[in-house]
Amino acid sequence: MDEFNNINDNEKESGVMSGETNEQTTQINPTGETQTQPEPLVEEKTVEKTVVKKQSVVSLWLSGLVGGLTVAVIGFLLLFNGVIPFQNETIPNNDTSEPTSSLIQTATTEDDVATDMLSDVGEAVVGVANIQNQSLWSESNDAGSGSGVVYKVEDDRAYVVTNHHVIDGANSIEVILADGERVEAQLHGSDELTDLAVLSIDKEHVSTVATFGSSDDLVVGETAIAIGNPLGEEFAGTVTKGIISGVNRSLTVDSNQDGRADWTVDVLQTDAAINPGNSGGALINSQGEVIGINSMKIALEAVEGIGFAIPIDEAQPIIDQLETEGEVNRPFMGISAVDFSTVPTEHVTRTLNLDPNEVSSGIVVAEVHPSSSAAEAGLETYDVITEIDGTAITNMMDLRQYLYQETSIGDTITVTFYRDGTQSTVDVTLQGE
Repeated sequence: MDEFNNINDNEKESGVMSGETNEQTTQINPTGETQTQPEPLVEEKTVEKTVVKKQSVVSLWLSGLVGGLTVAVIGFLLLFNGVIPFQNETIPNNDTSEPTSSLIQTATTEDDVATDMLSDVGEAVVGVANIQNQSLWSESNDAGSGSGVVYKVEDDRAYVVTNHHVIDGANSIEVILADGERVEAQLHGSDELTDLAVLSIDKEHVSTVATFGSSDDLVVGETAIAIGNPLGEEFAGTVTKGIISGVNRSLTVDSNQDGRADWTVDVLQTDAAINPGNSGGALINSQGEVIGINSMKIALEAVEGIGFAIPIDEAQPIIDQLETEGEVNRPFMGISAVDFSTVPTEHVTRTLNLDPNEVSSGIVVAEVHPSSSAAEAGLETYDVITEIDGTAITNMMDLRQYLYQETSIGDTITVTFYRDGTQSTVDVTLQGE
């Protein structure tokens, strides 16, 4: 097995300037044209004095009326076009009658979210601190932080869902409440593939529990609101609003950071701002129901407003298993393997006895676990698996996808493989991990 020492992959792992203005003396008419007063007609000068005086009084009165109306109209227009700012001052009102509904209503749509409802949901979103010991001689400190959602209170415990990557590697975990109080949390279980984890704290610290909604019937354009603690405690309880930008997005994840995709996750895409620290927080709909657990974003300089959340309908079964069993029990063949594409050509021909033109993809068995399903079925080291139940297996991610999504513990699968250049099949009854 020296040939595979550096490429072994366990089936279980996933991996203003101011300026002065001159006063304008030219008269401007309402259309903006400059007017020049015409010379009075000669006949007007011969009119009797009393008539002239009477006309002057009437003209004065009319001009005053027109002028006042003009000022009022212009002022009204300027006010509502933002030129004249509203003054924040109290206006006395001696009218003791009840206000009419048209005076107190504001425009609403079915997607508006009441602030009191946001406040309630916000209290169910907490901070999660990952505490690690850097060395034997140093004090423990926060290695990172994220968010979590209180989703259930049972007996004397309050349960919190967050992301696996938020608590990964922690020596201890603390939940940070809305008032800044930190409470030690118990880790019930964590799952790397789905990036979910379940914690619990004493229920005396919890007054609000979030309600799970449904993600299956979401459509693009619906309101989406993210609640969490971006960048840590300083911005705890931040609320950002957007829409559902996409449903059923598939993203490949390299969970073990080895440069190869380990798993494909189905996620919701949203343009609600999601930043580091939002992970594990709630994505809610306009009814205040949790429809997703915020998990990741595309962090590129040229990319803005593309964040992702784990759909709650897919997350809930995982949450239930982590809460009760501490892990997700999935079908398991009992092998460690590497992608065929990573094997050097000379080993393909010499060790595996295969023609690269005949077999170009699959997985190579590097180890068969004792007493496993694979061992009982007779699979051996160096076997090259190319199909399961007629479905092509081109790499380890294909194997996981098929086993975890298409089969259950106890199912029997038919494995097609090559051994020493010869194709064979074998039935394998799957065990649990």
